[in-house]
Amino acid sequence: MPTILFSSDIDNPALWRAMIEREFPHLTFREWPDIGDPADVRYALVFRIADGVLKTLPNLRAVVALGAGVDQILKDPAFPREVPLIRLLGAGLAEQMSEYGIYAVLHFHRRMGEYLQQQARGEWRMLEAVPPSERSVGVMGLGQLGGDLARKLALLGFKVRGFSRRPRRIEGVACFDARERDRFLAGAEILINLLPLTPETRGVLCRELFDKLPHGAYVVNMGRGPHLVEEDLIAAIDAGQIAGAMIDVFAEEPLPRTHPFWAHPRIIVTPHIAAQPVAEAALSRVAETLRALERGEMPAGRVNPARGY
Repeated sequence: MPTILFSSDIDNPALWRAMIEREFPHLTFREWPDIGDPADVRYALVFRIADGVLKTLPNLRAVVALGAGVDQILKDPAFPREVPLIRLLGAGLAEQMSEYGIYAVLHFHRRMGEYLQQQARGEWRMLEAVPPSERSVGVMGLGQLGGDLARKLALLGFKVRGFSRRPRRIEGVACFDARERDRFLAGAEILINLLPLTPETRGVLCRELFDKLPHGAYVVNMGRGPHLVEEDLIAAIDAGQIAGAMIDVFAEEPLPRTHPFWAHPRIIVTPHIAAQPVAEAALSRVAETLRALERGEMPAGRVNPARGY
């Protein structure tokens, strides 16, 4: 009987089993590592799976990612690139990413970190405020997630700059492309990274980039862990070039207890929670994707493995 293989270390398999049994009774649900007959596997629903497994499924028609990011899947050197990889769209991801980004901007814009330090000292002192119209926020990556965040920040009155590989136009946002990267960076007092992870963007948040930001800028990484050269960020903060950072994604997760980010007074660590798929919305979206595939159609969200998004 045709099979759907499920593999995730963050999702509740019981919810997914119930959806598949209800919506696709002609398909058998199996949870990795219980593959059954590899030739029976038609689709794989994957957040993370061991390298090499997908290559062993000779009749695999599509891999459906259970998240917006797919680098944890494409890192598999044996990933069968002829098989369509569909990333999760919707499911509340854009809304949550924008919530996180807006919170980070407001935290740094309103100097909340400094007020927390004052509270620890029992110090009552008002700090100078800056209106949003005089605060420049740069968003790197203007896809579905970054574009939504840039629009919402603009509606809040911030001077928003957007950066993408190719030219884009977003109302209320000053857009820059790859030819104008340095000019984009020079005006970003708060820099938010939402770029996809590709060979070209790996390590993009590094000393060379930090030095091109305004002195005392803030950095927010909501993209992927390997975007950031962690030691360069610490050095830039300690030197005063970067005033602080909020980091949600890391090269190694969970972040080791001994990592210097935990104790650094100017770095805020969150455990990869900027966007957590809303269960019902994710189930509905994946069901739509599977129905399209069963009809022989290619759903939205297909990833180009060469680009990584």
